Amino acid sequence: MADSFTKKENIKKKLQKKKEKAMRREERKEINDKGKELDDMIMYVDANGQLTSTPPDRSNDEGVDLSNIQLGAAPIEAEEIIKRGTVTFFNEKGYGFITEEKSKENIFFHSNNCTELVKKGNRVSFEIEKSPKGFSAFDIKVIK
Repeated sequence: MADSFTKKENIKKKLQKKKEKAMRREERKEINDKGKELDDMIMYVDANGQLTSTPPDRSNDEGVDLSNIQLGAAPIEAEEIIKRGTVTFFNEKGYGFITEEKSKENIFFHSNNCTELVKKGNRVSFEIEKSPKGFSAFDIKVIK
């Protein structure tokens, strides 16, 4: 049975795509950066912050004051350990949420972490710990 015109056109398009793909593959092989020397791959930053392939001129360096350089992460300021908030939700199953006074964040808590009996609307003081699902409150005490 003879092929239809559209079928022949589709076959031609597929063959053309295969040829183009083979051409692109050959171009990538020619442009490939593999096998370059280390000196060919190194880039330098000049005094203006521009990338260049020539190494910087060290003859007129003023020297760097190493005492001003800080290594590592910036120091973390100690946060307030005991926080205050209001119990905004408390379930009969024993869990709830406390809204912190300063940041207005909702923090999860469980009644096992309470030192006293808490109810919805109580002002409480608590500490925060990181849990797998976020922050949670512990050592919860009612403020009277």
